Amino acid sequence: MEKGFTGRFARDWIAAWNSHDLERILEHYEDSFEMTSPFIAAIAGEPSGKLRGKAAVRAYWAKALQLVPNLHFELLTALEGVDSVTVYYRGHRGLVAEVLHFGPGGKVRAAFAHYEES
Repeated sequence: MEKGFTGRFARDWIAAWNSHDLERILEHYEDSFEMTSPFIAAIAGEPSGKLRGKAAVRAYWAKALQLVPNLHFELLTALEGVDSVTVYYRGHRGLVAEVLHFGPGGKVRAAFAHYEES
């Protein structure tokens, strides 16, 4: 990844979420990306906690945005990996780390959400 990518990506990703514009959020992801989150089972009804593809994730995130109309993320830091970025932020549930793996086209191909234990 080019120098400065991690910070730029994290700031833009947080701004997209804070805008509540689902299409702007989804612009960061490949069409076939995979998402894992411990909240997928409760919100999307998928017991595995995994979703694949923008259509499935769009429906999940649309519902989540309706459930939390005041959603706001505060970027704490972003960590650079090999073809990956971890965005560490504070959300309505507390501290969150999302590990985002990028495909060759520069978009997220897999996302793994981690939340502090409540």
